[in-house]
Amino acid sequence: MSRSTGGTTERHDETLAAIGRRIVSGAQPAGSVLTLDAICTEHGVSRTVAREVIKVLESMGLVESRRRVGITIQPRTRWSVFDPRLIRWRLDGADRAEFLATLSELRRGFEPVAAALAAERANEHHCRILAAAVSDMSVHGRTGDLQSYLLADKVFHRTLLEASGNEMFRSLADVVGEVLAGRTHHGMMPPTPNPAAIALHDDVARAIRLRDPKAAEASMREIITEAAAAVSDAPPLPEV
Repeated sequence: MSRSTGGTTERHDETLAAIGRRIVSGAQPAGSVLTLDAICTEHGVSRTVAREVIKVLESMGLVESRRRVGITIQPRTRWSVFDPRLIRWRLDGADRAEFLATLSELRRGFEPVAAALAAERANEHHCRILAAAVSDMSVHGRTGDLQSYLLADKVFHRTLLEASGNEMFRSLADVVGEVLAGRTHHGMMPPTPNPAAIALHDDVARAIRLRDPKAAEASMREIITEAAAAVSDAPPLPEV
């Protein structure tokens, strides 16, 4: 996709996010129809930008464009639910706590297994990055720098999935990253991250370094359980 100016790019991204959020929230229900003219008028974009936005939404399974029918909103069963943008938009909704619980169930299905595989397959480089990420989490956790903590947390989980040696697990790194970012950006993290959670990350890194798959798997499962409990205990927040 080619766009000539930064302003056009920004308008494209804003329009994409606005329509995407409206669809995933249910404000634009399945079966309803969009038109290019309406998109251009509402968002102040050219037909070229509107068409590009629709192409992206089609690739995500959110809409289907057919001649003589128009641009039709698709049911949830058609959505590309692992698309990081779609996850981000759903986390912007009022039901984010329930959606995070669903994502926690997904994580339980693959991250503990990935940790066990990493304990068998990780190289020294992976082990160094995991240890450094835990160290950064500890430092930023003490200072309450949640953005830096988030970055270190994302590095940890991305490296773990890569170290598993399984390309399917590795492809889910962006999904996990959006889950972690969603907690931070929507105020579902405590002002000072739980030291017990950081200790569990250290346990995973150590088990991987010591080639202990059972310990790595068990500690990763505890990380996900702790995160899920923290989300369920968080107060409800208004929709963004």
